[in-house]
Amino acid sequence: MDRIFNAFLKHKKSVFIFFVVAAVICASLVPFVSINYNLADYLPKDAQSTTAIRIMQEEFDTKIPNANVMIDNISVQEALEYKEKISSVEGVVSVIWLDDMIDRDILTTTPLAFLDRSVVDHYYKDNSALFRITIKSGMEAVTVKAIYDLIGEKNAASGNAVNAYTTQGLAVTEVLNALAILLPIIIVVLILSTTSWIEPLLFLIAIGVAIIINMGTNVIFNEISFITQTISPILQLAVSLDYAIFLLHSFNQYRNTHQPKEAMVIAMKRALSTVAASAATTMIGFFALIAMRFGIGSDLGLNLVKGIAFSFISVMIFLPAFTLLCDKLIDKTKHRPFLPRFQKLGNGLMKIRIPLMILALIVVVPCFLAQSQSHFLYGMESVTGTSRAGKDADKIEQRFGKENMLVLLVPKENTGKEKELCDDLSSLPPITSTVSYVTAVDANIPSPYISEEILKNFYSKNYARILMYTNTAAEGDDAFSAVQSVMDTAKKYYDSYFLAGESATLYDMKNVVSVDTMVVNLLAI
Repeated sequence: MDRIFNAFLKHKKSVFIFFVVAAVICASLVPFVSINYNLADYLPKDAQSTTAIRIMQEEFDTKIPNANVMIDNISVQEALEYKEKISSVEGVVSVIWLDDMIDRDILTTTPLAFLDRSVVDHYYKDNSALFRITIKSGMEAVTVKAIYDLIGEKNAASGNAVNAYTTQGLAVTEVLNALAILLPIIIVVLILSTTSWIEPLLFLIAIGVAIIINMGTNVIFNEISFITQTISPILQLAVSLDYAIFLLHSFNQYRNTHQPKEAMVIAMKRALSTVAASAATTMIGFFALIAMRFGIGSDLGLNLVKGIAFSFISVMIFLPAFTLLCDKLIDKTKHRPFLPRFQKLGNGLMKIRIPLMILALIVVVPCFLAQSQSHFLYGMESVTGTSRAGKDADKIEQRFGKENMLVLLVPKENTGKEKELCDDLSSLPPITSTVSYVTAVDANIPSPYISEEILKNFYSKNYARILMYTNTAAEGDDAFSAVQSVMDTAKKYYDSYFLAGESATLYDMKNVVSVDTMVVNLLAI
């Protein structure tokens, strides 16, 4: 190894230039990394909500809505015109409004008081129109911005797509906020634990180069999640910083008795096995994430494994070369140690090591039981609560009430069975209304007598679609209980059925992650 280490140090300027150029190139590639803000895309392909969405995409023209737009002080005719404007926005796949539930001629010629209020009130209430929109995945940023420009500040927009758009802005802001808190703390700790003012800068530059290279090389993936994009740089910094500390600590020890280059070679030899073992242990832990069925695990795991590998290479090759280039600067910026030696404290702890071990074993049991009672949130509502998306969601809720849509797909058989199912669904406490062919039209009216525009909202070649509105939040015990109740009810009538909607997706996410957590913990142990 001496020959390899000496070769790197002999060409230290070339090594330094190579890593700097690589970092610059990778930094320029970061904007081209495709970021996915839709967590539902990471559910297993066989998850029932994923299957439901796929069936709807294949068999129905109108997709499941992922955004709501409320326009105030508007007539029915103006709402129909507004629907056309929203439909023309780039990225809008479909817009559902009252004319999709009630024939357009009837809607424009019949007073609203004579129409079914249980249907009308979901789309038009107190001179406000609520449009349910489907925005193409990956187009949230462009489309939501265009919709905001169209509706102005006084009207409101909410839903998953709007939350995704808001999260894109928050992701960058939150990372910068985290770094603004983390970096000063790290710098203070490094200054206190080193004997040169310049050494903390060497640590941060070495790991920073590795982080930039890791972020830039993400272009090799088709896309990464926004969670990976925001979390991995901070985790990589926190996990791999000690590699650099160990190497330079060894270098400072040997530098008192050896020339700088010789001292660095010895330090590299000494640090190699320790740093490699630490990096390998960390990488194995992150590899365990790949076993998760929820795709975020493999997405984050692969990214962090790659990041740790780059950190290891940067610390063992770039940092030694960079340190020798700054050798004279390190000498000029020497300062006295700020922290005392902790030998007495260490000796004291060794004397009470058995009581401390017993205490740790006692504490670990209640801590393990306590962590099992933790409650997790899987949706975006808590993230966007203070943004315009959160405030707009409150406006819509105040006008139209708390409303959470579920879409049930069942085999297209006979309307009699479908009506019995809808009656049972309507009797479930969380469901405020059910909209289907048999409720919005009539089970006794043959479908050939109904316009194709209305019919296609409820029937495809193989499936019947039933829309349900609940008064629960998107996630939580009440929402998940409602999802389970709907599936239990559908099971009484049909052998196969599929449920879509935000709550259904989060319900699947919760179940998948619960199993994944146990698997990853077992593998990590």
